[in-house]
Amino acid sequence: QLQASGGGLVQPGGSLRLSCDAAGFTRNYNHIGWFRQAPGKEREGVSCIKSDDGGAVNTNSRFTISSDNAKDTVYLQLNSLKPEDTAVYYCAFAYVAYLDPSPCGTEAYQYDYWGRGTQVTVSS
Repeated sequence: QLQASGGGLVQPGGSLRLSCDAAGFTRNYNHIGWFRQAPGKEREGVSCIKSDDGGAVNTNSRFTISSDNAKDTVYLQLNSLKPEDTAVYYCAFAYVAYLDPSPCGTEAYQYDYWGRGTQVTVSS
């Protein structure tokens, strides 16, 4: 069960921290990914993180993914937000049963479960 939260209305240059409650994240070697979809655009990968070693990928230098494994919660810190960051942000869960040294992925097809998104609106 996935639940994203923390979205809202923020002015350009502002910050938000999104949360993804991801029950079961720390079992096995699972991954969590963050994606976003703006109106009229395709869904795009933003960040991902692995539960076993915390290895992470961030596709945007203004965004940082992190996790609190004790809480099965993954965060996405959004800094220096721009109007073009306006989108619905989703977290997704990839079930990984074995240890794999490869980085986690930011392609939607790599994820098995999706939560409801949280709206981020950047506007003055």
